Amino acid sequence: MKIQPAKSLRGTLNLPGDKSISHRAAMFGGIAEGITRVNGFADSQDCQSTLDCLSMLGVEVKRENDTLLVSGPQGGLKKPARILDVGNSGTTARMLSGILAGQPFMSELTGDESIQRRPMQRIIDPLTQMGAKIESNQGRVPLKISGGDLKPITYRLPVASAQVKSCILLAGLLADGWTTVIESVPTRNHTELMLKTFGANLSVESVGEEQHIKVSGKAALHSQEIFVPGDVSSAAFFICAALMVPNSEIILKNIGLNPTRTGLIDFLIQNGAAIEILEKRNLNNEMVGDLRVRHSRLIAQTGEGFRIGSPLIANLMDEIPILAILATQSDSDFLICDATELRHKETDRIATIVEGLRAMGAKVDELPDGLIIPGKQTLTGALINSHGDHRIAMAFAIAALVADGPTEIIGAASAAVSFPEFFNCLNRLVK
Repeated sequence: MKIQPAKSLRGTLNLPGDKSISHRAAMFGGIAEGITRVNGFADSQDCQSTLDCLSMLGVEVKRENDTLLVSGPQGGLKKPARILDVGNSGTTARMLSGILAGQPFMSELTGDESIQRRPMQRIIDPLTQMGAKIESNQGRVPLKISGGDLKPITYRLPVASAQVKSCILLAGLLADGWTTVIESVPTRNHTELMLKTFGANLSVESVGEEQHIKVSGKAALHSQEIFVPGDVSSAAFFICAALMVPNSEIILKNIGLNPTRTGLIDFLIQNGAAIEILEKRNLNNEMVGDLRVRHSRLIAQTGEGFRIGSPLIANLMDEIPILAILATQSDSDFLICDATELRHKETDRIATIVEGLRAMGAKVDELPDGLIIPGKQTLTGALINSHGDHRIAMAFAIAALVADGPTEIIGAASAAVSFPEFFNCLNRLVK
């Protein structure tokens, strides 16, 4: 796909539903009593993978106009007739494994080449401690999960991961007693908020600088009506685009503003970005609002430039590719560190960001756990290989808007993994 530079961005967008919340609404609805109605379910390949796997487990999934109806089978989930395929979705793989660990049957789970490279030992260890028997390909998918009676555990997360936390909490729903997850770095808390909405007995306690999340097993979940806000990670691409492209002003409607997901927005506002939050409100325990974004340059608050590292990095990991693009247009050097997890995404995102920026003529230093990117750089249109990574494809599509000359992106279609309408939305704004 070839993208030309933009003179400005103008207009209003309603973005697709939040992927993280959509995954959870479907899974929780699949194990709850009754019919769960999900409004605004994300129309992405990743979320479709979750629906496909749930259907294989006997969950009835159907659409009624813009509403998804999810109903679990009488008597619990059913043994799947064939291997469950999570596609490119790490969220499906890790969270569904927590549910499968407590089922009285054996199931097998696989995914595409990208998923088969991603680490799964981080869920295998706690699920094994709880009593599940799991065979893997050296800590990666395919996984064979022999579930059954689980025992509760107390587990301290070795890495900051909402997916791992959620996996353990879902398994804890099926254990006899209280399961506790301890995290030293707060991660996105959609699972905790939604489990409470569905009626789970769950508590969150701050102990020093740690969070102790406890869930009681053997309690029934009850169907709900869920309203999914716009995906803030998808919004990040347009936020950064409007900040970079001169004469831009856009409004993004109904964006999820969960405090564990607004790390990028908070950082940008603190450093001079012209972002206004409008109509802030609560929906299903999640904060939602509209965003007005105008062209403006980031200004470092100290003479040492910008630094993104722990603990902030855990809550904007998905936004690092587009933040790296924005860094080239800021007024100071950007240090992104403590982000080793980026090397275990759909691609080694540190390496692919470096490759793309250098192709566009930018200076960038690669670190084992991050990047150093000077500001005030001029980008040149180039041939960019996304390597099939949706966030790399979208990030460099935004970079193309401020480049000198056209940019061609190989594998642009990978955007459909999380945001099928990305390029249509972008075209509506470009003037």
